[in-house]
Parts: sequence; C-alpha cells; structure tokens
Amino acid sequence: MTARDDGGGAPRVDDFASHVLDVVDSIPPGRVMSYGDIAEYLGAGPGPRQVGRVMAVYGGAVPWWRVIHADGTPAPGHDSVALQHYLAEGTPLRSARPPVRVDMRRARWPGGSAPSSSAHEASRPRQGMAARTARGEC
Repeated sequence: MTARDDGGGAPRVDDFASHVLDVVDSIPPGRVMSYGDIAEYLGAGPGPRQVGRVMAVYGGAVPWWRVIHADGTPAPGHDSVALQHYLAEGTPLRSARPPVRVDMRRARWPGGSAPSSSAHEASRPRQGMAARTARGEC
C-alpha cells in the first residue's frame, strides 16, 4: 500500500484511494478525466461516487481540477479556481462563464500505462471510455 500523508495528520490512505490519487497525479496539464473515467480505468471495484469521495477527502494533495463530472463541469463550488487552472494549463473549454465547462472531446485523457497493481486492466477501461465518447455519452 502506498501511504500518503499531507503532513497534517490525515489518515493513511487505503489501496483504492492511493490508486485514485496516483491516477490523478498522472493526468497531464491541460487534460482531464471524469470520476467515472477514473473508476473505469482502475477496473473492478468501487465506482465514480467512491472516486468522488476519495477526491473530497484527499483531493487537495493532487491536481483536483483535472477530475471533473462527465458533462465537463468541475466539482461544485470550485468553478472559479478550476477555471484559473484550466486557463493556465491551456485546457480546452466549452464555456469559461458559469457554469464552467471543459470540452471533454478534446481534453479527456485516456490514461497512461496501467497502475502498478496487476489487478488493473488498463486496456479495457480505455476502450470503454473511447466507446462512450464515440457514442456521445460523455
């Protein structure tokens, strides 16, 4: 297990949370993944809501603005700060006015190499994201 500590006495991170944070750390500047993309990329296990929970508890330690809803909107209440990051990183946007919306077709990151755990199958989730994008579901 990878332990993360923000120096403020935060609880140790479980394996799922550690994998989520590792994926978020790997999203390049100017690119994004949805909560569902991350859950799918990690394979079997908890879904998008659990990814959201990890981000709510530990997201301040990673580039949280790169994890957004499937409709391209950032976490509620974080539009203005997220927008500053999107503009600085050159993230493709559909709208810079409230509600801020990232252009998912252009900004979605399919993930890099698979997480280190052998239980994760990177090719299956990336194919799923591509298929959902092609169908216009994301």
